[in-house]
Amino acid sequence: MHSQEFKNLVLPMGKKLFHFARLLLKDENEAQDAVQEVYIKLWNMRENFKTINNIEAFAMRMTRNWCLDRIKAKKPKLIENYSSGYDRQADTANPEKITVMNDRMNFLRRVMEDLPEPQKTIIQLRDIEGYEFEEIADITAMKVNAIRVALSRARNKIKETLLKVEDYGYQQRANSAG
Repeated sequence: MHSQEFKNLVLPMGKKLFHFARLLLKDENEAQDAVQEVYIKLWNMRENFKTINNIEAFAMRMTRNWCLDRIKAKKPKLIENYSSGYDRQADTANPEKITVMNDRMNFLRRVMEDLPEPQKTIIQLRDIEGYEFEEIADITAMKVNAIRVALSRARNKIKETLLKVEDYGYQQRANSAG
């Protein structure tokens, strides 16, 4: 495989790999390192691409494994800016609406961070990245039924937490957490 073929096949996956790595590592610089390491590994094995059914799922699995190895090697850091790469709905004419939306996004990030690792990864891959269950199974090495169960539990946990907030307000959650 020539470098141009590699660029056309692998480099477009960079944003997905980065967002996934950032979710797991909670650090932009480390996520960038993860993507670079995966690119290097993929480049070194480019001649074997013919034997891989789904290069993107394979790259996502490599990213996941690299990130989990990094997490095991050191204590995780708290995330400060989880979704700086994601689009937000902004209404520049209404600062109050912007503040409410930012508060909700921050709260949702905290709720997602509280999910157990498999649930957090699966909800990221399915609901944010848009992967199919079979692709998630390739990435996580889990069975599709287990993925469905974990996704359902994650969604239910988020829903329950959000309903509590709607009933009791953000302030009570913030006070009870700190």
